[in-house]
Amino acid sequence: MQIFNKIFEPISIKNLTLPNRLVVSAMRTNMVNDKGVIDERYIYYHEEKARGGWGLVITENCLINPESGVSKCLPGLYNDEQVDALKNLTDRVHKAGGHIAAQIYHAGRAGNVEITADKQLVAPSPIRDFTKKDIPRALTIQEIHELTEQFAQAALRAKKAGFDAVEIHGASGYLLSQFTSPYSNKRTDKYGGSTENRTRFSIEVVKRVRELVGEDYPIFYRLTTNEYLDGGLGIEEAKVVAKLLEQAGVDVMHCTQGVFVTNEYTTPPYAVTKGSLISNSAAIKSILNIPVIGVGGHVNTPTMAETILLSNQADMVTMARASLADPFLPVKAKNGDIEDILQCIGCVQGCLGPRKNGIRCLVNPLTGREKEFPKIPARQPKKILVVGGGISGCEFAIMAARQGHRVSLIEKQDHLGGQWCAACMPYGKADFANLINWQRHEMDKYQVEIKLNTELRKDILSKELPDVLAIAIGSIPSVPPIDGLQDCGLLAQDVLLGKCDTGDCVVVIGGGLVGAETAEFLALQGKRVSIVEMLSDIASEAMKNPRKLLLKNLENHHVSTYTDSKVVKVSPTQVDIINQAGNLQEIVCDTVVVATGSRPAEIDGGMINEYSGKVLYVGDACKVGNGLLNLQDALEKAYSL
Repeated sequence: MQIFNKIFEPISIKNLTLPNRLVVSAMRTNMVNDKGVIDERYIYYHEEKARGGWGLVITENCLINPESGVSKCLPGLYNDEQVDALKNLTDRVHKAGGHIAAQIYHAGRAGNVEITADKQLVAPSPIRDFTKKDIPRALTIQEIHELTEQFAQAALRAKKAGFDAVEIHGASGYLLSQFTSPYSNKRTDKYGGSTENRTRFSIEVVKRVRELVGEDYPIFYRLTTNEYLDGGLGIEEAKVVAKLLEQAGVDVMHCTQGVFVTNEYTTPPYAVTKGSLISNSAAIKSILNIPVIGVGGHVNTPTMAETILLSNQADMVTMARASLADPFLPVKAKNGDIEDILQCIGCVQGCLGPRKNGIRCLVNPLTGREKEFPKIPARQPKKILVVGGGISGCEFAIMAARQGHRVSLIEKQDHLGGQWCAACMPYGKADFANLINWQRHEMDKYQVEIKLNTELRKDILSKELPDVLAIAIGSIPSVPPIDGLQDCGLLAQDVLLGKCDTGDCVVVIGGGLVGAETAEFLALQGKRVSIVEMLSDIASEAMKNPRKLLLKNLENHHVSTYTDSKVVKVSPTQVDIINQAGNLQEIVCDTVVVATGSRPAEIDGGMINEYSGKVLYVGDACKVGNGLLNLQDALEKAYSL
């Protein structure tokens, strides 16, 4: 049994004592209406984390005025009518044993021009953000003073709403950090120029907040320690900013890094080495006398959090995305149930994805849907046979079994995981294997009977006589009818899994995510690789942050890309393509690898037709999708029984 002494050491900040050092930082949930009022889902989501034992949960960025955010659909602290709903939130979080802080912010030039009165964003200077098309206007000194008061009034409302602390958001490329940054602040008045002047706005906000909330109420500050941007704020100047803010009255410094254009450092995906960014927090901690919260970069296990604390690089550790994967991580760690922890894999598909219906998590389909799918037993337990042991079939089995259904699962291979096993192989994706391990652990816990090396046959169906047959046999590669391809093309999945070797010069046909990652996988082995893609871009379906790092890696390893190009003929030593201009090109190679998509696998229709029970097609067997969509599908269908 692992013991985490440092994690579970209480810490006191003013009148607030937290039971442990694990922090859930702000994440946008999209569970708020356009009046800035939270809904019941929002409360359930935070209650779950309170029950899970996190030391402190910090809400997503709360608006200080209706025009201050990237969206109107963020919690508001700009009028008194919003306080009652937030008071309900804090009361219920406290009743569940948790502590909660409100983050307050103004997005500045990173905001949404459509929700501003004059259709123009504001900033320290009229400099466009890399990710925006609109040039903002510079705030006047009078407007800066008005915003300072709005920050303070929002903090006071947070205190009235029962929040245990308030966090001023001065990071991530939002307004206050735009002022502190030498890249975005080119003012020539008292709010520009020197580090002290560029920090003045933040200092005035902190001091005015202190005047309104009182001496005993904790004030946190979210600080960008390094923008990773040419001409931007670096770690040494960030130390000066931090020291000035400490002197102004900040009680806790919450250290992060990156801005919108370098967001791969703000929300690091799997390709960023875990914990590699904690040195920024350590540098800030070395010159402050107040506690520092460290954002280490994809810290997804209690063991890593413990080592960060033991090495004195931070006083508390942010594990925001880890809380999406498993809201009960702290409780499980404290009880020594390490294998029961569902780890974040750094995919950023759910937490940074569209979030149209609320925040999601690939590995935990219940995230953001806690109210929709409560943990209650089924009224009529059924006997269920799941066919297919990929992640969709396993997830369906887990969700069905935890409702009390009797579940068996058969898998034709000698292992679980299906195509997810190949997904674990590309650069940086070792943690993806944790999902398979956790699913096996959960199926053992819920007594799901697993039979490997077993295909669905009539005798099995007649013997089992299940009430429900869940077909989760996944998908198979779709190979286009290109002259010569069937005879000499290797499948990308087989290459990733080591089932076949390639020569030194490889052409990958298909530049989707699978093709691009396979090309990267081969290039890292020193092979000369080319990608041919019919569309105008490669890996276009990938999430922004991992895609950026993937493309950079492909460039660094000199992978050639032929976009807007169609393969017309393949031989063992050559691939002929036609580009958009209609020109024929010949690419010499040793090996051709096919990564041209997938289609649902098929099952014996006659056998299914003879079966009289309910049939469900789950995951790729129903419709080919990504891991996030497939596990959501498994959850929904398991609860439809």
